[in-house]
Formats: sequence, structure tokens, C-alpha cells
Amino acid sequence: MYHNPVLLNESIEGLNINPEGVYVDVTFGGGGHSRAILERLQGGHLYAFDQDADAAKNAFADERFTFIPQNFRYMKNFVQLYAGTKVDGIIADLGVSSYQFDTPEKGFSTRFEGRLDMRMNQNSAVDAANIVNTYDVPSLAKIFSVYGELRNALAIARDIEMARDVRPLDTTTDLKNAVVSHLPKGSENKVLAQIFQALRIEVNNEMEVLEALLRQCADVLRPGGRLVVLSYHSLEDRLVKNFMKSGNAKGEIEKDFFGNMLTPYILITRKPVVPSDDEIARNSRARSAKLRVAERNDVAV
Repeated sequence: MYHNPVLLNESIEGLNINPEGVYVDVTFGGGGHSRAILERLQGGHLYAFDQDADAAKNAFADERFTFIPQNFRYMKNFVQLYAGTKVDGIIADLGVSSYQFDTPEKGFSTRFEGRLDMRMNQNSAVDAANIVNTYDVPSLAKIFSVYGELRNALAIARDIEMARDVRPLDTTTDLKNAVVSHLPKGSENKVLAQIFQALRIEVNNEMEVLEALLRQCADVLRPGGRLVVLSYHSLEDRLVKNFMKSGNAKGEIEKDFFGNMLTPYILITRKPVVPSDDEIARNSRARSAKLRVAERNDVAV
């Protein structure tokens, strides 16, 4: 079962919904955000993206709703195809849904025995098992260092190599056993989560795909339209922050001949919105969430 989205009310408020507007939910999942958006639309339309075949089963039978079974890296092309217009709002709830975490065979969770899969698109050729069994040590170490932010990334990669030399690492338990010597007492779950996160990001090209999405948003939004993004780790949040600040991945604001700043957005949230203690108590997944909101301005960049 899909759970309620994190920071749902704050996300919907951030969109500042026009009942007759056009909106895009690029991470449909269980439809929590989409359902809340549709409740506020009267004559408007919502386009929702998700590459997970399981998410397609949750699509609504509503004439105001169009489900697009695609990776959100292709948002601009499909919005132009289906809507033929700029939109009033885009929302992205990044990371892995509770449903995906709680489905053992998807291999996302450290809590369950399952194949090392981690693919958000089951048609993808490469899964986590392919990576841990075929990448060389330097490549694995880079993944764990950059995407998992682990200081002992090289040592972890070497132990994985030693374990797979004995037999292939096919399951989540195989991987946990291979890295057990690097799990400090009291912090086992945290380090495992970092290792799994790093592999998941690599499997799904998450940072590359997110950057591709963010490059498109300013072109898809009409002036006054809102971009709402929920991120769950510092790499995502930094990229979102930079794009909302400057319109580019580096966060470097360009200026025109007269020294005026050229940025496609006006920041609505100067600092990220984070969940309340009550929400975190109800849903532990909310703990790392950060919500940022920006509004498309009318400055040509």
C-alpha cells in the first residue's frame, strides 16, 4: 500500500493552485499529491508521470487527469505533446516511495530479504546485482563516496570484491554480509542505508535524471507558475537549491550587461520547509525530507 506523502499540505500550498490551471506531478507513485491537486481543480488538468508499472495501476479514471508512463527526464516533450501549453505548476517528490521500500522483491530496503534489484523501471537492463558483481573497485568506491557520502568507500568496495570472488552477491542479505565489518555498532542501519542509497542512485541514474528535469522546468512553467520539490538527501537538495537560485546546476547567477541578475525563479522558500516532529513520529521516512518552492518569473534567461 502507498502511504500518505510527506509534507502533503505544505506541498499543495506551495503550488498555489489555480482551479483552472494545468499541473504536472512528475512522481505519481500512489497518487497522493495528484489526488490532492485534483480536489482543487475545476476545469483544470493534471498530467502525471511515473515509470514504475505498479504506479500505473493507481491512475485515476478522471477526464481532468492524464497518466504518462515515462521517466520524468522526458517531461518537456510529453507536456508539449499532451498539453500543448505552458503549465501553472510542477511537483516532484523525489526518492523511493513507501510502497517500493516495503516490497521486498524490489530490493530497495535493508530490512527485507530480496534480490538486489533497485530498478524504478523494471525494463532497465542494469540492476544493483549487476553493479556489485561487475563494477571494478575504483568504480564502486566512487559510487559509495559520492552518492553514499561514505568515508570508507574504498574499503567497502574491496570487501565487496572479496565476497563476490567467492560467489555472486544476488540478494540484499548477500550484500549486507559482505559489508558487515564496516557497520559500526549502533550505526548499522545508517551505514547500510547509505550503501543502499548509493547503489540505488547509480542504478537509476538519479542525479543525471534530476538535473535533466530541472533544466526543463523553467521552459515548461509559465510566468507565475510554481516549482515544488521534495528531496531526501543532500545531493538532491543541493541540486534543487542551485537550480531554484540560478537556473543552473552550479548555482551561479548570470548577469546582463547592466549587472541585473538573470535567474528564472523567485524563491518562495528561502530555507527548506521540514516536517514537524509529529509528522516524523507518524512517518519515519519524513525525517530527511526538505521542501523547496520557487516561482517562475518573467525575466528571459
